[in-house]
Amino acid sequence: MGIEEGDVWLKGLKKRMDKEFENGTAPRPERLTVREFIGKFGWSKRTPYLLNHVRNQMESLDLRMTPDFGLPYLGATMLIDLDSRFAGAESESQSDPTHRIDMLEAANRPPMRVASGAALNVATTIMLFHDYSQLPVMDNERDLKGIVSWESIGSRLSLGRDCGTVRNCTVKAQEISGTTPLFEAISVIVEHGYVLIRGADRKISGIVTASDLSEQFVSMAGPFLFIGQIEGHLRQLIHRKFTIEELRRSSLAPDKIEGAADLTLGDYQNLLGKPENWEKLNFEIDRKEFVHHLERVREIRNEVMHFDPDGLGEDDVRMLRDVARFFENLVQMKAM
Repeated sequence: MGIEEGDVWLKGLKKRMDKEFENGTAPRPERLTVREFIGKFGWSKRTPYLLNHVRNQMESLDLRMTPDFGLPYLGATMLIDLDSRFAGAESESQSDPTHRIDMLEAANRPPMRVASGAALNVATTIMLFHDYSQLPVMDNERDLKGIVSWESIGSRLSLGRDCGTVRNCTVKAQEISGTTPLFEAISVIVEHGYVLIRGADRKISGIVTASDLSEQFVSMAGPFLFIGQIEGHLRQLIHRKFTIEELRRSSLAPDKIEGAADLTLGDYQNLLGKPENWEKLNFEIDRKEFVHHLERVREIRNEVMHFDPDGLGEDDVRMLRDVARFFENLVQMKAM
């Protein structure tokens, strides 16, 4: 399926719900996962273009999604219903744009656990095999007794306490709701090294650790660093090659341009896309191929500027790395 097929699917939902409403019955909401939803449009991840397109389509068709598909984890369930059904509803029923902890994959991956009555070496064996620092102590998927960790074990052993069973080394666990705002959750994780996530069904849906946050940061910071490096090379490439007037003519916001540092990636693309400007660089590189890669970097940058729990695809990260390496090679060869 593609964008057009997804639009047709949405229109079919609208037609079905309108018919049910006209027949005097409550329209049946469409229930599916976020991954299934974006698959209807032929995509495997969320991008600014897809987000804007689908939201506009939903609005034009008097449809609403709960929650908004741009926020939750890909495996989360969402509902599509007639928006007019919510006219005058309380504010809590409105779509919530807040980034919450359950948007992270780790918050939706049920953790391994150990029973409170198990021998302590059961817990330590699991922790060693999986390189865990802590393990939830639970007798079922909802009944959280606490947590056992290398720290709790070590502190009790140092005091000569009995550590025969997991129960003897269990301490209070840090637990929050999956709807906790992301930034509030981060402070708990930073302080304690982890936090357990309890879902709407009262089950422990996941555990988010400081390591998970570090991986998320690296996956997001890496593209930012590549983009910053590329923009720096572009400034160096055009340094003293163009007048302020020429730079302004290539910008969509000419009044804000005081120098090359004020140009956006789109401005660089407009500037270097013109053959007469390209000739000023005395650059033995194909202009069209160069501008094509610059356009891809610009598109990827637009995605990076949105907090995206899906992260960039491997092809996008590879593109940024290749373009950054391209400029590095030119610098080493003293070609710029």
